[in-house]
Amino acid sequence: MAPTRDDSTDAAPAKYDVKRALKECYAPRNTADWALVEVPPQRFLAVDGRGNPNTSADYARAVEALYATAYTIKFASKRALGRDFVVGPLEGLWWSQRPEVFVTRDKDAWQWRMLISLPDWITDEQVAQAKEAALAKKGLPAIEAVRPETLREGTSAQLLHLGSYDDEGPALARLHHAYLAANGLRPSGHHHEVYLSDPRRTAPARLRTVLRQPVRAADAPETHREPVV
Repeated sequence: MAPTRDDSTDAAPAKYDVKRALKECYAPRNTADWALVEVPPQRFLAVDGRGNPNTSADYARAVEALYATAYTIKFASKRALGRDFVVGPLEGLWWSQRPEVFVTRDKDAWQWRMLISLPDWITDEQVAQAKEAALAKKGLPAIEAVRPETLREGTSAQLLHLGSYDDEGPALARLHHAYLAANGLRPSGHHHEVYLSDPRRTAPARLRTVLRQPVRAADAPETHREPVV
């Protein structure tokens, strides 16, 4: 028998966690090979940049600005709306006009869009207010570049990578040189990564990263002309 809801209780609503709400997108079980997943439209905080994520000051500032804005939104939502959420993991879209730089690891030529997921009840106005408050409190100029953005990735190939970021090459090679062709698919958007582990506290061999590539049928009309990895 299905449990019934007791509306007489005064329990606080559950804290929203995107990793639980979209478990198929944030906790894939497949680590050996790629599998298809349907990714629903999602809203994010986003900021763009270019350069080596390990050494670029712009990258570090962008990530700091994202988290400052995200936590300001979280506390404002809890205070004003009574709706709390877990700040999602850092995510990133990666691309280049020269895709070979991802094989040669020429990270200075990488372009990126770093992301943190937003609950769907957060409005653009609330993002703008949070940016203003975070900028006043933190004094981080990079906050001005943070913006809300909606991704519509749809059908995507995805797997969970275990290990160092620099060891992703073989999995990406299987995707582009075997899996896509074998399944009549081609890329339709930027390479997407979800960082489930904190690299400051996790050994490289134990890092967990969702690798995702939006795809479409190989014979589908071309509508996305941005470069993809």
